[in-house]
Amino acid sequence: MTVRIPPRSGKGFTLKKGEILKVTDPQGEQVSDMVAFSAADTKEYLSSGRSIDYASRMFLTTGDILYSNRSNPMFEIIADDVKRHDFTLTPCSREMFRKLYDETDPPPGCQGNLEMALEPYGIESDRVPIAFNIFMHVAVDSETGEIEVRPPLSKAGDSIQLRAEMDMIVALTACSAGQSNNHTYKPIDFELLSKEREDG
Repeated sequence: MTVRIPPRSGKGFTLKKGEILKVTDPQGEQVSDMVAFSAADTKEYLSSGRSIDYASRMFLTTGDILYSNRSNPMFEIIADDVKRHDFTLTPCSREMFRKLYDETDPPPGCQGNLEMALEPYGIESDRVPIAFNIFMHVAVDSETGEIEVRPPLSKAGDSIQLRAEMDMIVALTACSAGQSNNHTYKPIDFELLSKEREDG
């Protein structure tokens, strides 16, 4: 069953080892922030640093493993239409909207939406890590190190599939930052597939 995350909101759920999380951009150019925690011990979480270290590259795609802060595999990317995601920038937040966009009454952003999605699982706000920013397109100047957030490369219907390597608590958003989504706000779809269904 496909679950739709409305624009500028988030959802938490559990994922069993061997299940496949399929995240789809139904309308195109929409980012989804994803964080994950071990269901056995939520002090173990999806780590951008470990994942980038072991892949030896910034942009992860089909065949790459996403690791925890304890260097345990959490996901394997098994299918990827877009092949461009970001694993370096933190979830957008009220404070980010104030500092970068001069908004006086900003929305909760992905940070706030992840906090709300994770609250039922006892995961507190300060424990939200850097997210795997699905479909986000960040360019880095190789000489100056300057970054530029560009419109996502995802088109309507593009998706990524990640196989769970452990039981997890996961939260996803439909990102709230206009710059990340080509200045529009759209939904994100996801579904949980069994291994048998993915195999056909």
